[in-house]
Amino acid sequence: MKFYKYEGTGNDFVMIDDRDLKFPMEDIALVANLCDRRFGIGADGLILLQERAGMPYMKYYNSDGQESSMCGNGGRCFGKFMHELGLIGEEAVFEAIDGLHEVKIDLSAQVVALKMIDVTHISNLQEGVYELNTGSPHYVQFKSENVKELPIVDLAKAIRYNPNYREFGINVNFANLLGLKDITIRTYERGVEDETLSCGTGATAVALAAAKFVGLPMGKHSVTIKVMGGELTIRFNYMAEPSHFSDIWLVGPANQVFKGELD
Repeated sequence: MKFYKYEGTGNDFVMIDDRDLKFPMEDIALVANLCDRRFGIGADGLILLQERAGMPYMKYYNSDGQESSMCGNGGRCFGKFMHELGLIGEEAVFEAIDGLHEVKIDLSAQVVALKMIDVTHISNLQEGVYELNTGSPHYVQFKSENVKELPIVDLAKAIRYNPNYREFGINVNFANLLGLKDITIRTYERGVEDETLSCGTGATAVALAAAKFVGLPMGKHSVTIKVMGGELTIRFNYMAEPSHFSDIWLVGPANQVFKGELD
């Protein structure tokens, strides 16, 4: 079985063309082993390309082997994967666990843009702390301390495993907000149970939370998020009352790293 390794700002994935449905989808141990960085290929997650009703379907697993919710960077890599297989042109629509997504591949700028689901609710838990779902659930906290110097795995585990989130888990993001073009984040992902170099749904969550935090006016906005593996841009339309974010696009690089054969 052929596999392909892709990354989007350091968030990496094993990709498999499974349109023939031969991959043993219920084999949690196999998925976890393929994602293992010492005994397998190594990745934050595994993505199967399947088809449903004639439309491409993205089936996503975290590195623990469990099928998971939407992955933004994975979706961008999925679009690039389909394009490089010759299955789509520079624009397409595919289905994922949270619904339909548009993807646009800009070969000249070497970026892939993914349309995310609309977000109609953000919970303000306390000053500078938000909870929202951008296809996956996220906890966002804006910090005054330099997030690059924080022990974020320990801090994030205390949140991810507290009684509110222990059963289903939550992704935890810590952010420094200096301006809408200068937001630095670090993300701990459930299912990986560690920090990742980038998280697309997390970057999106931070961008939308920042809109609430700084009181952005209604209209179209573009936010730059600096993740540990590079930069992502989030574009969206914001309606302040009631809070509604639409036309949300996650934009950044997506590249094939290597490919090989599974025995």
